[in-house]
Amino acid sequence: MRRPGPLSDFTLTPRVGVIVAWAIPIGALGAGAAWLLLTLIGLITNAVFGGRLSTETVSPGQLHAPWWVVLGAPVLGGLVVGVMARYGSEKIRGHGMPEALEAILFKRSVVEAKVAVLKPTSAAISIGTGGPFGAEGPIIMTGGALGSLVAQRLTLTDDERKALMVAGAAAGMAATFNAPLASVLLAVELLLFEWRPRSFLPVTAAVVTATLLRAPLLGSGPLFGLDTAGWGIGTPADLLSVGIGVLGGLLAVAVTALVYRSEDTFELLRGRLHWMWWPAIGGLIIGLGGLVVPHALGVGYDVIGDLLSGRAALSLIVGILVVKSLIWGLSLGSGTSGGVLAPTFMIGAALGALAGTVLPPVGPGFWALVGLAATVGGVMRSPLTGVVFPLELTHAWSALLPLLVASATAYGVSVLLLRRSVLTEKIARRGGHLSREYGVDPLSVRFVDEVMAPVPDDGAGRLRLRVADDGRLVGVVRRSGEVVADAVTLGPDDTLADARDRLLTAGVTAAPVVGKDGEVLGIAPLELLLGQPTAAGASRTRASAAGIT
Repeated sequence: MRRPGPLSDFTLTPRVGVIVAWAIPIGALGAGAAWLLLTLIGLITNAVFGGRLSTETVSPGQLHAPWWVVLGAPVLGGLVVGVMARYGSEKIRGHGMPEALEAILFKRSVVEAKVAVLKPTSAAISIGTGGPFGAEGPIIMTGGALGSLVAQRLTLTDDERKALMVAGAAAGMAATFNAPLASVLLAVELLLFEWRPRSFLPVTAAVVTATLLRAPLLGSGPLFGLDTAGWGIGTPADLLSVGIGVLGGLLAVAVTALVYRSEDTFELLRGRLHWMWWPAIGGLIIGLGGLVVPHALGVGYDVIGDLLSGRAALSLIVGILVVKSLIWGLSLGSGTSGGVLAPTFMIGAALGALAGTVLPPVGPGFWALVGLAATVGGVMRSPLTGVVFPLELTHAWSALLPLLVASATAYGVSVLLLRRSVLTEKIARRGGHLSREYGVDPLSVRFVDEVMAPVPDDGAGRLRLRVADDGRLVGVVRRSGEVVADAVTLGPDDTLADARDRLLTAGVTAAPVVGKDGEVLGIAPLELLLGQPTAAGASRTRASAAGIT
């Protein structure tokens, strides 16, 4: 007879409360790291391009530096980053998100302590000397490193350590952009590879903490607040957003191809020129672009604000769309340090603003906002983040529907035309593989009593299990002869997924299945929990059951 009642939708253990408690100080660390990174970027930018001591967030183009500074500063910055990567840690190369994904997927969410120091420092140098990058990739890696370092000091499972690492990363994002919901969504869509209370709750706790601390550190208002009172959004605007979505998807394909074509080109230099020098070459590309369009240098929050408010001139719109895309994609392939999100905001807003010159007017900055959402959805392959991020950045809540249309359309175009995104291509090139399509683990809907093997009746199994005359389990006998009374046991109603995790955590290859009255019902070897063995492997499975360890 089938067991009563369905499986629970989610599993939540008391231990999750401990992880949530640890996520709160990690959120505070993430907020502090975001403040420090933005302060360093402002300090270096003002010193290099303005010759002044200030931590104000400003773009190099606003400071009107001499041409030789515009050309030479990115080269010098790239050289410093290359030296730091070679003699400090190669993990600081790139825009941070692939490195965070790699740590989560293949390194049990373990990050070296020096990365937490070198990554924000190298990113501040790269961006502060004119690099056309964002702070979000470095802060994801830095916040993630801080979360990982705390988790490594605790006795945690790999999943718990992952939750704390992602909590730190999302906290840094939330403090940087004052976008708590988008930061949680980004964590779910890009980093966690699951939607479970055990990870969602710690990430949310860290994000809320970081957002609350952002107010005294960086301010509480939206990063690009817009006045939407005069916007006349109707059905035509919603439908035309499909076209912006297609353009955003095509732009995402183009810039992703540009980044990795650039990376391939730099790889041709391997053996002739050490990769330490490559960021300096990327810096030269940045400097040349800066001579053409100075406002393409740096993070460019002021430029994004002008595009979204409708104040940008056509020459700036075209210059950003062309020059920013080129210098960002080409220099990122050199292995320098910097993020992809802020550049995506800028070129996406420029795309929408350019399209808005021929589309029916809706309101100042409307089409730029739609273009931003479309490009984020296409480049990041995160359609929900592509909707929520622009809304939280601008508080233009009335634009929800057209942003959803544009982001989803761009996401579809990107998936259709590109096998992998700008975030996952690097992992694939390193021999890794990941799938971002969530599905139900088949082992979570099957039970132990469906696959357990009977207790061997030839005496071999009895030597490994100490069973009383009434059939109750006394203990498990190790090979040394020691009887372990509190050894791992399974229940018949345990799911195969839970049983697998318990055996792997305990480091054993099998466990007895014990009923509620203590009677031994069978043996569950790991092979059976992971799937039915082949006929050739049946004897080995029985042997494993008999030799439980």
